[in-house]
Amino acid sequence: MQRSRTHLRHLLLGLLFAQTYAELPMCKESDYHFEYTECDVLGSRWRVAVPNKADTCTGLPDPVKGTQCTFSCSEGEFLDMQSQQCQKCAAGTYSLGTGVAFDEWDSLPSGFVTHGVTANGGDSHTDCSNSTWTPKGDYIASNTDECTATLSYAVSLKKPGTVSFEYFYPDDSIYFEFFVQNDQCQSTDTESRWMKISESFFSKYAVELKSGNNVLYWRTTVYTPEGSAIKPVLLRNIAISGVAYTSECFHCKPGTHSAKAGSARCSPCPADTFSNKGATVCHQCETDKYAEAGSGSCKQRPACTNSDYFYTHTPCDSEGKTQLMYKWIEPKICSESVQGAVKLPASGEKQTCPPCNPGFFVTNSSTCEPCKEGSYSNGTVCTKCPVGMEPVVGLEYKWWNTMPSNMKSSIFRREFSDSEHSTAWEVAGEYVYTAPGDQDTDYLMLTLNVPGYRLPQSVATDSERTELSRITFVFKTTCTADCKFFFLAGYNQWNNDVVEHWTGSNSKQSYSYLIQSNSTTSFTWTFRRTEEVNVERKYGADSAKIFSIHITNVIGGVASECRRCALGSATADSACVPCPPGHYMVNGTGVCVSCPTNTFIKPEQPIGEAACVQCGPNTKRNKAYTACLSDCALDVQTSGGALLHYDFSPLVNVTGFHSSPRFTNKGLRYFHRFNLGLCGKEGRVQAKCVDNVTESGKAVKGYVCQSTVVPSEIRSQSVVSAQPFIIGDSLIGVTTDTKLSSISSPDWLFPASSGLPDVIFYYKSSETTQACKQGRSATVRLRCNPTVTAKDHITLPSNCSEGTCDGCTFHFLWQSQHACPLCTKDHYREIVSACVQGIQRTTYVWQQPLQCYGGESLPAQIVSACVTLDFWLNFGVSLGTIAAVLLISISCYFWKKTRKLQYKYSKLMMSSGGNDCELPTADSCAIMEGEDAEDELMDLTKKSFFTKIKSYSRERTSDGFDSVPLKSSSSRHQIEEEDSDDA
Repeated sequence: MQRSRTHLRHLLLGLLFAQTYAELPMCKESDYHFEYTECDVLGSRWRVAVPNKADTCTGLPDPVKGTQCTFSCSEGEFLDMQSQQCQKCAAGTYSLGTGVAFDEWDSLPSGFVTHGVTANGGDSHTDCSNSTWTPKGDYIASNTDECTATLSYAVSLKKPGTVSFEYFYPDDSIYFEFFVQNDQCQSTDTESRWMKISESFFSKYAVELKSGNNVLYWRTTVYTPEGSAIKPVLLRNIAISGVAYTSECFHCKPGTHSAKAGSARCSPCPADTFSNKGATVCHQCETDKYAEAGSGSCKQRPACTNSDYFYTHTPCDSEGKTQLMYKWIEPKICSESVQGAVKLPASGEKQTCPPCNPGFFVTNSSTCEPCKEGSYSNGTVCTKCPVGMEPVVGLEYKWWNTMPSNMKSSIFRREFSDSEHSTAWEVAGEYVYTAPGDQDTDYLMLTLNVPGYRLPQSVATDSERTELSRITFVFKTTCTADCKFFFLAGYNQWNNDVVEHWTGSNSKQSYSYLIQSNSTTSFTWTFRRTEEVNVERKYGADSAKIFSIHITNVIGGVASECRRCALGSATADSACVPCPPGHYMVNGTGVCVSCPTNTFIKPEQPIGEAACVQCGPNTKRNKAYTACLSDCALDVQTSGGALLHYDFSPLVNVTGFHSSPRFTNKGLRYFHRFNLGLCGKEGRVQAKCVDNVTESGKAVKGYVCQSTVVPSEIRSQSVVSAQPFIIGDSLIGVTTDTKLSSISSPDWLFPASSGLPDVIFYYKSSETTQACKQGRSATVRLRCNPTVTAKDHITLPSNCSEGTCDGCTFHFLWQSQHACPLCTKDHYREIVSACVQGIQRTTYVWQQPLQCYGGESLPAQIVSACVTLDFWLNFGVSLGTIAAVLLISISCYFWKKTRKLQYKYSKLMMSSGGNDCELPTADSCAIMEGEDAEDELMDLTKKSFFTKIKSYSRERTSDGFDSVPLKSSSSRHQIEEEDSDDA
């Protein structure tokens, strides 16, 4: 039952669809188009009809067998899918046959896709949906805001082919890349995916494509750290070859035409003619109207003004005269018959020719010719340099009667890079100036080419400091609009980089540029009156003037003076010999004199004592006497009298560090990257900053340099660096002072937290800019911080987050343990421990806070034997006991001796019988002198010490005297005397 219901439902749906299609009209040829299916393994395919809109008609043709996949059409033909045969394009159209071309951008051509996304690292809330490539008629323009805009086109090639296009890429604030991916989204190998800057004209670019599916990508990412106006990237004339066929012919765009069928391209209309889209012929403009070559319409001729003509000088004639000539700007678009129009001034006024330029002389025909080698001139007559002197070779232009043979004047336009005119810069005697152009948006270019450079024989060479060459020019700009004046240097007219540019009116001034590479042989001055579109000859009075150009040491150049050389001998044919290193040449003598100690020679002026420059504090000159170096060692005397020894050799390697992240107005993150080579002897590795955005690969080297870095996610590269410039290429000195020469490093930039002085390295750059007329400079403070183990702990001033407060002087603080003075004995002290169990330890510790590193190490702990307090107490008690016993013994000894003496004395007194002058007589000869019976008795009696003491105490009388036993005869004699006294 359920199955029957399902079958019934399907039947009803089928009837419903059949009824719906029955109501749709039958398809006409305009309702569908034919396409081929993919080729199978046998190389065959089918032709199928595809409706232009779904569900609008019914009854499409059935699929039929298609042409073989190897089939293709020739130039000027297209494939008629109805008949599957190649047919010629009609007049007014064109076809590349096996290619497609896109040269009309009124709208986005079919197949192209454009979209904008937020750049990685930017604000995720930024709306980039409108940041796309925009068609502008003759070209398509990129975005100018801080988003990433992508233009893509997918094409399937039946055989290997190419893609070519023209682009205008004037602003290095945009990262512009072109790359190709296959159908597996794998990028194909290209020589360089990053487009080179094209400052003044469209550049052509071509890449080979492989057969199969290819997706072409043009991608731009805008980066505006200063928020300045951005010039968009422009694309035009995209052509792709390698496709099998094109199913339609392209109409000729306005201003072009194809007169016959089967044309491969359209021809531009000549001047004063015009054409519409798909034209077969060009139409002549009316007499009161004009049209430029390739114009789609005619314009009314304006009244002639002073901006429609220019003046120039004819070459000097045989009389030394030149004629002042006035000419209309070609093509002439103004009308002299309109009311208020000016007339062309009369030409032919004769004037005296200006002198020849230095190094040239006037010929009989009043032309200027260069002097021969070894000669010099001031512009009149050539003079041979005297013996012992050499010409100062170069090129100097300060008189402008004719355009020098190695200079070229040309005009380039953004729209038509091939519209080149001769009227751009014109000579005017004392200067060369920009003549009024056909359009105010034209780029007026003056290009100077030189063959190369060679140093004079008497100048010592050194790879680091020798000045290869220098170009100096004096100019002036007068503007009422937003004019710009560019100075470019490079390999040739088509491959150069902007060195400096000026905006608006500028008073007469001089600019000098140091040439560091022998490959820099092209210099271009470019002037543009305005960037406003659709402006013609409104600002023709705005102009740039160049008064003089001087280049030194040019191969094949001429000389305006001679330089005296150091003479190798006194002979007349002696050649110029350079002074030995460290010597300068005394003016007018050719004698070499040694420079004072620790001085180097100015490379640009090795003559006179002023050429010797004293090295800065704590630096030594190099072997070539061309620069001063630091060996990374330093001794500093403190205010307290202590001598500190520094060794910065661990910091000698080139160190790179970033500024803190910065953000543009729309949140795009970028950094300033600095590379620093602190110090080192000769042969050290220099700091290097490169530009890896463009093909030029510009690189600068020195002690300190800077480049701008954008996060790598934006560019598919590990490091994205742009806009490199040198900050310091010479070392001025190393000191603890906060000012050296004209460079200052105030303490308030980096407040110190300790009393230890900072060591400051001072650097200077010889490269000057419009903003830094004295060149850039840098100071690097080395601050002792024993807790910092990293070697790249470098910070910028907190109130100058980009490292500089004025844009010219940069300041850095480098904290490191290697920035501390070397440790000495004064940096540690000893601690002696108590004596424990007969052992005493002496330990050495650093003084706190620790302000040294390296140098002397802490001595090892010393362990020594010692005596404890208990020992000394026992020793003292024992010693006291021994002393007491000894004292008692001595006392007993002297007591005994004293008693003997008392006894003898008493005996003598008793023997004297009261006669003071008589000596007692001996009672018996048996007793020898000094002996008596009592003595022998006492000696023979063996009494103990205490018994003697006891007997001694008993023998003392009550009156305090000792009782002395007397002999019997004496006793009797005494008794007799007493009795007689009583009687």
